[in-house]
Amino acid sequence: MSSAKLGKDELLSKLAEWNIQTETLEHPQVFTVEQALPHLENTQGKFAKNLFLKDKKKRLYLFCAPHDADVKLNDLAKMVGAAGGLRFADSTVLEDKLGIQEGSVTVFGIINDTDNKVRLVLDQRLLDETYTKLWFHPMVNSATTSISPTDLKSFIDKTNHEPLIVNIS
Repeated sequence: MSSAKLGKDELLSKLAEWNIQTETLEHPQVFTVEQALPHLENTQGKFAKNLFLKDKKKRLYLFCAPHDADVKLNDLAKMVGAAGGLRFADSTVLEDKLGIQEGSVTVFGIINDTDNKVRLVLDQRLLDETYTKLWFHPMVNSATTSISPTDLKSFIDKTNHEPLIVNIS
């Protein structure tokens, strides 16, 4: 893969190439979970909350969980062993590492983390078949793409990431 970052169309093409089944719904730009949910009213599955974080040592984390998970950054920091706690990473780092803008944070961003500088952290419910479909932005916040937990595992494997699985409940 080149150093150029993949966008929505390239991501969807790569997913198809890898035989990963997805469905993408186009909608107006959304910047919060609350804004996105009305566009997914008639769908099955669970929309994901995605947070791009850093610790005091500037290690980067992409955390993904069901949208309604009660995430406490102090508790999450302990689960991942983040030195000095967790805080939101800068938008310039988000663009540089994952090739996405604020409001579009997504698990799919790890496709652009070719040097594995971002630690992927997933709530276990995203992989344990609690939900039949998971919904994430496809690199932009004007669409949402579904993927099964099995295909999500396959995607993560194809991007050479080893997720840290945590239990947020």
